[in-house]
Amino acid sequence: MTSRSDSEVDVEVLVIGAGVVGIYALYRALQAGFTAQTLEAGDDVGGVWYWNRYPAARFDSESYTYGYLFSKELFDDWKWEEEFATQPEIERYLNHVVDRFALRDHIRTGQRVVSATWDEDGTRWVVTTGKGETVRARWVISATGGLSVPHYPEVEGIDDFQGEGHHTGAWPHTPLDFTGKRVAIIGNGPSGAQILPAIVDIVEQVDLYQRTPTWTTPLNNAPMTDEKRAWLSENFDQVVHTLSTSPSGFLHAPAGKVSTEDSPEERQAFYEEIWKAPGFGKLTSNYYDMTTNRETNLEFCAFLADKIRGIVKDPVTAERLIPKDHLFGAKRPPFIHNYYESFNKPNASLIALRETPIVRIDANGIETSEGHRDYDIIVYATGFDFGTGALTRMGVRGRDGLDLSTDWEDGPFDFGGFAAHRLPNFFFPGGPHGAGGGNYPRYSQDQVDWVADTIEYARDNGFDRFEPTAEQEEGWMTMVETLAPRSIFSAEHSHYYGANVQGKVRKFLLNPGGRPKLHEILDEMTSTPDFGGALSGALESVSA
Repeated sequence: MTSRSDSEVDVEVLVIGAGVVGIYALYRALQAGFTAQTLEAGDDVGGVWYWNRYPAARFDSESYTYGYLFSKELFDDWKWEEEFATQPEIERYLNHVVDRFALRDHIRTGQRVVSATWDEDGTRWVVTTGKGETVRARWVISATGGLSVPHYPEVEGIDDFQGEGHHTGAWPHTPLDFTGKRVAIIGNGPSGAQILPAIVDIVEQVDLYQRTPTWTTPLNNAPMTDEKRAWLSENFDQVVHTLSTSPSGFLHAPAGKVSTEDSPEERQAFYEEIWKAPGFGKLTSNYYDMTTNRETNLEFCAFLADKIRGIVKDPVTAERLIPKDHLFGAKRPPFIHNYYESFNKPNASLIALRETPIVRIDANGIETSEGHRDYDIIVYATGFDFGTGALTRMGVRGRDGLDLSTDWEDGPFDFGGFAAHRLPNFFFPGGPHGAGGGNYPRYSQDQVDWVADTIEYARDNGFDRFEPTAEQEEGWMTMVETLAPRSIFSAEHSHYYGANVQGKVRKFLLNPGGRPKLHEILDEMTSTPDFGGALSGALESVSA
């Protein structure tokens, strides 16, 4: 039992992070009548879309499928300019949402969380920021996401470089002028692949340093038309239903068939259609067995390889751009406009790091095994410490000595990708094992809605505490470990296994059961008429 003075809090709900997920979590908490506050490390809202402002940063999920769905008025009011919006428009949109729903007064920017400690006696979290501010909260929703801790290459001398050196995930707010500059891009994932065509026509020279080629395909972007906006508005309810229930969280029409239903000639014609599909449609509208039938995937890879050879004029460069060690989808594929075409420019070159490794970075540029190249700008497009990076760096300490910085060193243990045993009243929607490789905000919205409904139920029914049982956590983790080997993603190559971070234990960091498995466990937890379900083992009343 705890007295009111022992369990005093500054706010009932504390949200960490003001990105896409954190903004929605704050909105839901305030709508439910909680006192709520958000701590944000950046100087403004936006999360990943605040920090990632490099040239040509943009969605590769359709704008209207990535944005919020809780308000038709908001959905209709914001006129997306393109099918796949650029970072400036995305940032404007998120600021618009914050102001439209009067959230800004509840957000404290420039407050990076450095410690979050569970107070067992007070049934509350004590959260401290780098500026020494402390907030006591009954419930914490850590919406720090999987792409919030930039990972730099393990190369000697990064700090010695005297030119401009920036990670795409920590880009300066002052625009960087590439005109006439000598530029190195280290990394060829989505951000590196986006930057190359954006700057190739204005730089003196650009070299892209590639460790492993990826199956990059066209984004196939287009301006939003009034006709498209009208259709989306008229069909809003069906759009929301599809985005909220489909395994991928997209609107893409499925193929409706497996590859063996078509002849070889029909499959080639079908692959041409897929090449022209927008964004993730290369996966979601492909044959049903594209990710499960190795022969089908190899056939599609051969089609893509021929496309690359047909675009890139230099045959040696073309071959270096073609993956030889993984199937389509084994790494998160970039969707980019004019990526391969950029290598036809006389001032662009590809440096294959497996053939020509970097020795070190020095004051003037990059030394490789073949010699030295001088640069004015080095771009680190080497991704993030995905999934666990932020959670293990915030000083999170739960019940009975749980310390995420050490207890998750060999991989995270959680329930549903948003909660964990021995972390009472602490939720992390969008965390490890949450999403299944589809449209990220749609998975996270599912989790936030469930969390908001649960803490509202707890308040209204006299519960002060939520914590998954050890059995619930073990059941979820058994599912992850059982199904992970069936995933298309490669433990050797994919950042979903932490493969881009040297020394990180290779554990699958997505939900291999996908959205259906997430919905299954959420439904099980809330299956009884009084919203009890399996919550009976996770909710506890500890106050008078």
